[in-house]
Amino acid sequence: MAQSFEDLGRILVVIPTYNEIENLPRIVARVRTSVPEAHILVADDNSPDGTARVADQLSAADDHVRVMHRLGKEGLGAAYLAGFSWALDNDFDVVVEMDADGSHQPEQLPALLDALRDADLVLGSRYVPGGSVVNWPKSREWLSRGGNWYTRQALQIPLQDATGGYRAFRASTLRALDLDGVGSAGYIFQVDLAYRTLAKGLRVTEVPIEFVEREVGDSKMNRRIVSEALWRVTVWGARERFAKAKTAVRSRRSSK
Repeated sequence: MAQSFEDLGRILVVIPTYNEIENLPRIVARVRTSVPEAHILVADDNSPDGTARVADQLSAADDHVRVMHRLGKEGLGAAYLAGFSWALDNDFDVVVEMDADGSHQPEQLPALLDALRDADLVLGSRYVPGGSVVNWPKSREWLSRGGNWYTRQALQIPLQDATGGYRAFRASTLRALDLDGVGSAGYIFQVDLAYRTLAKGLRVTEVPIEFVEREVGDSKMNRRIVSEALWRVTVWGARERFAKAKTAVRSRRSSK
């Protein structure tokens, strides 16, 4: 029997898609089985492979599935921001980020939602004890681990997996963030939102997940996305250190 999350309110799982025609029906079915009360919003970036048509068919057959037809491929961050806005406009209480390719296993969603009872944002983490990555070459895993280590050092945040994209927000958390000021897309988008949440003094919890590399379709990750992420993290970290140093100087001057 599936665990109930009625106490959390209305739950929306946002699934961005671009050329996920084979994966989408599977992931939707798994979400509906794992958390039956959850609603799903498929945010499709005008996929040329017919993903949107399949999404519309799924929606027609299930009143818990809705489709957002976007004009073109604008990036993961833009798709999620559009989904967040839709969720808030439609009075959802919890908003979940989930990839369409199966790398974020819907069967682990109950663990994220359970942890959200005592948090404002829950991250599905590959790098806390109990977390793991399946079917990645070691070079990619170490690139990811290295990126997260650099993010922790540059931004002085305690998160082991700030770049992961499987996460659950309270709607109140999203409302507290300046989403209109989020201009990042892709890989860095995840760091940006986690960083903003911590900066607001909100509770961020990491729970272990098993991340499974996609079996069907092509990964959207590339060097340009990673390079953008590292550059932005460097700039944010430098800006934060400069602001702290400036505050310290003012404090010393005022104490004289």
